Amino acid sequence: MKKPKWVVQKEQAKKADAAQTVWLFGLHAVRDALLNPRREKLHLMVTLNAQNKLAEAIEQAGITPEVIDPRKFKPPIDPGSVHQGAALEVKPLDWGSLADVAIGADAPRLILLDRVTDPHNVGAILRSAEVLGASAVIGTRHHAAPETGALAKTASGALERQPYVRVRNLADAIVELQGMGYTVLGLDGEADQTIEATLHGQKDRPVALVLGAEGPGLRQKTRETCDALVKIDAAGGFGSLNVSNAAAIALYASKDHE
Repeated sequence: MKKPKWVVQKEQAKKADAAQTVWLFGLHAVRDALLNPRREKLHLMVTLNAQNKLAEAIEQAGITPEVIDPRKFKPPIDPGSVHQGAALEVKPLDWGSLADVAIGADAPRLILLDRVTDPHNVGAILRSAEVLGASAVIGTRHHAAPETGALAKTASGALERQPYVRVRNLADAIVELQGMGYTVLGLDGEADQTIEATLHGQKDRPVALVLGAEGPGLRQKTRETCDALVKIDAAGGFGSLNVSNAAAIALYASKDHE
């Protein structure tokens, strides 16, 4: 019996996901990936100088590098990338499901991203999320920045430690989080209330903060699914914040500092 078309497509997508690899580059990103026991490492390309700088991490990872003359060092990455003589092919990290990263912490905080596609923005958000103690950053499988070398370099090591989970449908993920007891707040510059005012007296609750791409902001479906729309209290009408800065300020504002 012939398999239905949708079954074949699903199997092909699963196979493609399994075969997917990422090239990380730059000394910092490569070192952190080498030292991460969760990370499956496939192929390391280095110059002699980079090999010397990464010697401890290479030894700990138990990987044999391909050492290449700097003039012939051409890893399969964007030619304009600042690789510092180190490139590492890896499998994407598997952080599990939404529930796996959303449950467990006291008063957890999550960042949800609605169509934030710039890897530099997502990398910066992962850094802020790690520093400010977020349980995870959640994106979507489509219309969101995947794991890439550029994202890893901007994240400056945070990609190896900060859960980054991509879900099929953001509105469904919001409803799932609400079912777990999360208060889900959408960031909107036109909102009436600030984050602090909305969470007054309930900062000990689980909170998820949803941020949209600069320009279009949150999609209508996302806005309707959130518990409330909130804004960052600004000192004047000087325009909007970069999404990574907004994520950091929103995370800080949502926490109990008393």
